Amino acid sequence: MKIAILGSGAWGTALAVSFAPRHQVTLWSREPEEIAAMVRERHNQRFLPDIPLPAELGLSAALHETLADAELVIVAVPVAGLRGTLQQLAKLPSPVPVVWVCKGFESETSLFPHQIAEQILPASFPRGVLSGPSFAQEVARNQPTAMTLASNDGEFAQRTAKLLHHSRLRIYSSTDVVGVEIGGAVKNVLAIAAGICDGMQMGLNARAALLTRGLAEMTRLGLQMGGRAETLGGLSGVGDLILTCTGDLSRNRQVGMLLAQHKSLSNILNELGHVAEGVYTAREVHRIAQQRGVDMPICEAVYRVLYEDLAADKAVEVLLSRQPGSEFD
Repeated sequence: MKIAILGSGAWGTALAVSFAPRHQVTLWSREPEEIAAMVRERHNQRFLPDIPLPAELGLSAALHETLADAELVIVAVPVAGLRGTLQQLAKLPSPVPVVWVCKGFESETSLFPHQIAEQILPASFPRGVLSGPSFAQEVARNQPTAMTLASNDGEFAQRTAKLLHHSRLRIYSSTDVVGVEIGGAVKNVLAIAAGICDGMQMGLNARAALLTRGLAEMTRLGLQMGGRAETLGGLSGVGDLILTCTGDLSRNRQVGMLLAQHKSLSNILNELGHVAEGVYTAREVHRIAQQRGVDMPICEAVYRVLYEDLAADKAVEVLLSRQPGSEFD
């Protein structure tokens, strides 16, 4: 299968490395100098410097050439770049299947990625989301990973998952796009909370409690927005939550750990040098939860730390001082 991967960040590059031995893959970047460096060095020095690029992987800064005759387009840009990228795809003379891998909500509109796609892509374009517990470095190193590919078109989800599936990247199909996208978005906010917890050395008991209560928040929002409970209890929900809240490779967890050291958000983001989607997602989750009347105290605390200058230790005090209630109400 001929696959065009749009976006040469860590995740786009990792998927390109994973799929290139099995498919005809071209990785596209809008930065010609970035592509020239990758062609010359056969490494993505900025995002995955330790991972060699397969000899068979195509590299291009020419979008129309990359998309020519593509049988599948994987959009691996951040949510902020999704709308513009889909607008380019919508200009294609004939429909092409599209799968996006970004996690979060569009700033200001609070739209899911699939809602952006509905606004931009003609109905004739098959589409879906690929998500789940997956660090780019481990996928690029061919370490075992399992993910979910969701589409409102169940046949498309099954067919595409089967085509992309291989022994080290197991891909399951789903028709619950909302549930998959909720899990992928909210877990990044909760990972910031987990990082604060770990940075303050509150212990493993506290982390376990935070993850469990965080899952309850994710599930409340997901069900309210039309997702399914089993999805939020699966790979793209609790699976991704566990990975992002406990793994040292998690950028969102790193944000929380640095916040616990009383570093400013601007300095933290400069230090990371990579996108930490949870920072932006926290604002949109806060907005949606308020609009829909969904109780999300952990996500609310993260929002206040990020955007209302509440100190991390004060946020923890607020959470610990809440009155106890019935666990499942």
